Amino acid sequence: MFYFLSQYFYNSTHFNIFRYITFRAGMAGVTAFLLCMIFGPVFIKLTRRRRIGESAKRQDAPGLDQFQVKKDGTPTMGGIFIVGSILASVILWGNWSNSFTVMTAWVCVSFALLGGWDDYIKLKGIGPHRGISARVKSFWQVTIAFIVGVFVYLYPYITTNLDVPFFKHLIINLGPFFVFWVVLVVVGSCNAVNLTDGLDGLAIGCTLMVAFTLAILSYVTGNVEMSGYLYVTYVPGAGELTVFCMAIVGASLGFLWFNSYPATVFMGDVGSLALGGSLGMIAVLIKKEVWLVVLGGVFVIEAGSVILQVFSFKLTGKRIFKMSPFHHHLQLSGWNENKIIVRFWIVAIILAMLTITTLKIR
Repeated sequence: MFYFLSQYFYNSTHFNIFRYITFRAGMAGVTAFLLCMIFGPVFIKLTRRRRIGESAKRQDAPGLDQFQVKKDGTPTMGGIFIVGSILASVILWGNWSNSFTVMTAWVCVSFALLGGWDDYIKLKGIGPHRGISARVKSFWQVTIAFIVGVFVYLYPYITTNLDVPFFKHLIINLGPFFVFWVVLVVVGSCNAVNLTDGLDGLAIGCTLMVAFTLAILSYVTGNVEMSGYLYVTYVPGAGELTVFCMAIVGASLGFLWFNSYPATVFMGDVGSLALGGSLGMIAVLIKKEVWLVVLGGVFVIEAGSVILQVFSFKLTGKRIFKMSPFHHHLQLSGWNENKIIVRFWIVAIILAMLTITTLKIR
């Protein structure tokens, strides 16, 4: 909104500041944070009144009951005010004529709706599954990612080349297979964040670090001089995603205020799927998909532990970990929940610094 005001009052010096991405990005973060702080308590009171809370006991993982008993009845689906704060902030400070903003917002909303449907099924206890079945969920995740993948492939300013860290002259052109690459990145990111969301503040803390780093990368990618100096693929208009990234950072900080240990609200799939899908989409649009493997290393480890556990059990009948994702293995190994969370945050910060460093190592 403010961006369009600056265009309308082009000759007014008072509105010139709204044209700068850095200012609007910072304000988007602050706005999203304040919206979470305002509406968070209202949401928590409303969900408690309606008894929309997490069920601690899990038939699929009874070994976790000893850790979850204190969390029984904690309000869930807090991702509603996360996503709401992000979108409201981007509406106020973003440029909605920018195609990247629209595509990322579409992914965010689509995955939020899918996650909300899953949360609703869980809370109502409908059907034999804990939420919607994995097959149905995967189908809709792939469908959403495929649709946006086609749009990205057809978009004229985005190449189908992969930007590989450390190698400035290495070019891998995927051609039409780029659509399936988008599906892999977006769905993979979406599920990785969802799997990480198992301890108080773990997923949201790592998300804000990844989002902040992507904000820096988005600004560099959308700036012709900086991208040229650092040998980074220049994508016209990608700088506007800095505003979206900072809105995620602000909303993450606001939600962490309530989700930090011991949590008073959980984000639910409505939040984790939306955030994961958005991060993956942003990485695709700024040509940093490969970088996301390093930057989102915590998410990769969590998702990888689940994949390894499943393959090991199917092939050998034995489990590698006491339980997956990896944070549950550490819990069953005697680690305190708060220690696991903080140490995973530390790893996320180190990986973020390493990712920024690779900008120059090319």
